[in-house]
Amino acid sequence: MRVWIDISNSPQVPFFRPLIGILQARGHEVEVTTRDYAQTLELLALHGIPHYAVGPRHGGASAFGKARAMGGRLRALRRYAKGRRFDIALSHASHELPLVARSLGIPSSYAFDYEFARAQHGFGCRAARRVIVPEAIPQDRLDRLGASASKVRRYPGLKEEYYLHGFAPNEAVLEELDLDRARVLVVVRTPPEVSLYHRHGNPLFTDVLERLGKDPGVQAVVLPRTVEQRRAIAAKKLSSLVLPETAVDAQSLVALSDLVVSAGGTMNREAVALGVTVYTTADTVFAGEPFAGVKVWITAFKKADGTYVAKQVTVKTTEIYGTVTAKASGVWPPANLVSPSRSRAVTNWPKPPSPSMKCPESCAPIMSSANRRKRR
Repeated sequence: MRVWIDISNSPQVPFFRPLIGILQARGHEVEVTTRDYAQTLELLALHGIPHYAVGPRHGGASAFGKARAMGGRLRALRRYAKGRRFDIALSHASHELPLVARSLGIPSSYAFDYEFARAQHGFGCRAARRVIVPEAIPQDRLDRLGASASKVRRYPGLKEEYYLHGFAPNEAVLEELDLDRARVLVVVRTPPEVSLYHRHGNPLFTDVLERLGKDPGVQAVVLPRTVEQRRAIAAKKLSSLVLPETAVDAQSLVALSDLVVSAGGTMNREAVALGVTVYTTADTVFAGEPFAGVKVWITAFKKADGTYVAKQVTVKTTEIYGTVTAKASGVWPPANLVSPSRSRAVTNWPKPPSPSMKCPESCAPIMSSANRRKRR
């Protein structure tokens, strides 16, 4: 069977890496297309995944730019796939692939785990033959995206539990970044500022970054999403921040860290799966609509003096971890967010519950019998 996978963003690389290995081990031929965006190309090279960069780069933060880039990439992907006789097409949040696959008569599967990116998922869900989502996402939200119950296939827990099953961190990443293990190691992921579902800024994240960057007992490795973010952070010249020059083994870095602070979704859930304490920053725009699988959600408001007072901290994940809501008091970020004493205790804030891993012994790829059927 000839399998076409499109990887359009950095988090999709670790997601598809084990699946590609499984498919190839079963004798299937896999081709990967991608685009030049964030660290996607670097991560594909880092993990030794052959790939073809197809179409224009990301269209930027504006809706017009995104639409123009999408049109160009749809045409480029169609030219690439036409005549290659693919039997199945797979993507995770790459909405261009199911659109092109449908126009070419190729059965496709579209996966995602954040249902509030309505524009892109509306395209992907309507065009794909199967839609793969976590059990935590209610069907009524999927109906609005064009993913009827008949085409939806669900999996328990978080996708990160599957691709991190049996994961063993590589400590070489610490030497690669020349990190001092006598200091508290924090991994920081920047907000997805170019995404349509993140039109607002995230000043809370900026304040947390300042707090960490000025603490001599901390080394905070910041993983920016774009070149522009990297330049802006480097311009702050905060002595406790470490900015890698190229893409790194982020999963190993998270597993070896003391704390993760992420303004996105994937790295939060990776920390959950790896048993690392994680905080995510957000303002009240997203209160009540957390990412599926986010471990800790902070709802805060800014005071006149520039500090933030947390109104509530919510631990909200799938049924595997349960849901806990606790009132928080004090100013964010707290003075003892991390401690040079290496106690690794995060005090003054509700402690997240310890996850009880329930990943299946066999992490087979999620494909329906209809999608596995080879086209004649």
